[in-house]
Amino acid sequence: MRLRTVLATATAGLAAATCLTAAGPATAVSNSLTSNACSSSVSIDRFSDTLDKTTYDGTFVGNFSALAVDRDGSIAALEDRSSLFDLDAKTLQPERVVPLADENGAALDSEGLVVDRDGTRLITSETEPSIRRYSADGKILDRLPVPSSLLVAPAGRAVSNQTFEGLTLLPGGRTLLASMEYPIAGDTSGAVRFQTWTRTKGDHFRLAAQYAYKTDAAYLGVPEVQALPDGRLLVLERGFTSGVGNTVRLYLADPRHATDTGKIDALTGQPGVRLIKKTLLADIADCPTLGATAKQPQPNPLLDNIEGMVVTGKEKGRYKVLLVSDDNQNAVQTTRFYYLRVRT
Repeated sequence: MRLRTVLATATAGLAAATCLTAAGPATAVSNSLTSNACSSSVSIDRFSDTLDKTTYDGTFVGNFSALAVDRDGSIAALEDRSSLFDLDAKTLQPERVVPLADENGAALDSEGLVVDRDGTRLITSETEPSIRRYSADGKILDRLPVPSSLLVAPAGRAVSNQTFEGLTLLPGGRTLLASMEYPIAGDTSGAVRFQTWTRTKGDHFRLAAQYAYKTDAAYLGVPEVQALPDGRLLVLERGFTSGVGNTVRLYLADPRHATDTGKIDALTGQPGVRLIKKTLLADIADCPTLGATAKQPQPNPLLDNIEGMVVTGKEKGRYKVLLVSDDNQNAVQTTRFYYLRVRT
């Protein structure tokens, strides 16, 4: 979803003289184990604005809504305006861009991304919503079924631009999970549905269980989810308040004992419905600024409209997590990458 957030581009070489793998004119790093703590569970190594307001092969680089690690180790970066980039994992420099479209050749509001085991791309569009499988060169190969209740009104009870935002494969690759961004009509405030699919023969997917996740406040939505090897999820909650700025929080969530809500018409807080359990890992506003600046109000000038997330590895007991902001191609917003370390 394109939130109108308000953060300026960071200035150059701010927090340390350490040479970075993702070096650029707007990259900052903190190398102190204490000064880079966002919480007891999360720390930030650095951020990079190196791609902000740039172009590649005639395509604007920005509007990023999702990230994934490709099979060759590069970073697949999805724009919500129908472009999929391959980025060098170390420098973040674009190496390829592939245009995307629906069956009629129309642009997508592309939000969620999974690179499947065969290299094909599973991509959500939040206007219908839909999940399609694409070849690496952008050809449509398949389209997954969607529960009628999650379709945009009048076909269903969802609101356009508030549907499938996050997408992830659970451990083993048999189950695909998509997160709605906001509740559907009839559900209580903050109750967001997570839909799953089970893989069948030929790498097709059939509808499976659905779960309910509760955000901390009604104005917060879920822009991204990422599965961990043990079946738990990293979940981003995000919102924007005019004159104040962004709220971005990272949670650890466990869907393994949640109630299947697929046949529950309305989530009203009724007893007996077990929500996805969650634990706050960090409020990104509590991270060190690393010297970042903002042109308009933010609780922390490091913040922007953070929308994409991917786990890139694990080191010394902490997951390496890469976040990216969606600049909406707006002069007062920034395409910013954040390098976190997360202990769960």
